[in-house]
Parts: sequence; C-alpha cells; structure tokens
Amino acid sequence: MIHTIAYILSIVAVNYGFTVIPPILLPNGEMWAPLSLIVGFIFVVRDFAQREVGHKILLAMLAGGILSWLMASPSVALASVVAFAVSELLDWAIYSFTGCRFSKRILMSSAISTPLDSIVFLGMIGLFSLPNIIIMTTSKMVGAVFVFLLVRRREVMKVDRFA
Repeated sequence: MIHTIAYILSIVAVNYGFTVIPPILLPNGEMWAPLSLIVGFIFVVRDFAQREVGHKILLAMLAGGILSWLMASPSVALASVVAFAVSELLDWAIYSFTGCRFSKRILMSSAISTPLDSIVFLGMIGLFSLPNIIIMTTSKMVGAVFVFLLVRRREVMKVDRFA
C-alpha cells in the first residue's frame, strides 16, 4: 500500500501547493503556475498505485480529493478531483483493457490522459493558457518516460533471466 498512500499524499501536497504558491505573470501577460512543473510525479505514482490496488485506485483518488478539500482551497480541490476523475477513467480503461506490458501502459496512459488532465484542471482554476498546458503536460510526460524506461528495463531483465 506504500504507492497508494504516496499517491493520496501527493494529491494533497500538490493541491495545497497550488493554493499557497501564486502564479507568476509571464512577459506575454499570461499567468503561469510553477507547480505545473512537478505535477507529473503524481501520474507516475498513480501508475504504481493502480498496479498495487487495481480498480480501487478511484477510491484513493477520491480520498486525495477529500483531504485536499479540507487542507487546500475548495476550488483547487474540486478542479483536481474533476481533472483526476477524467484522466483516471482514461487510465483505468487503458490499464484494464489493453493487456499491454506495464511499461507500455504507463506511456500510453500518460500520453492520453495528461494533456486532458492539464486542460481540465487549469481551466477550472482560471490558469488555462498554452504555456501552462504545455509545461504541465511536458512535466507529466518527462516523469512518465523516465518511469517507462526504468520499468521497461526491469521487464527486459526478467525476460533475459528466464531465457
């Protein structure tokens, strides 16, 4: 359950961060949320948590949302829950129905769900801008590619050991 607990706590931490760390005004007049750089961590932890608890990952997401509601801004918590719910349903479908290796599911689910999550979340908290969407999505994908490579390496090592 370590990954599931880490997932719940990371949801709360980043939502709290969005509440207390103000956006920065960019030279083009748009606002940029610095926390968008680290949100990708949550998606990676979620992949491991989902492997740990399966479909109950939706309960973990809900727990993170409820705790965020209590500890962060209700508007940020609501945006987080809605965005996670949308992206989580996509992830759940990919994890449940593709039958691909875990490493490939990490990459596929991130490529599909992270842009959508970024768009929904940033739109709901009033920071919808192309720079924010690109930075948030990129940070999520960098983490996903890193974990994909690590997991893929382990998968290949397991196959080589038994060959």
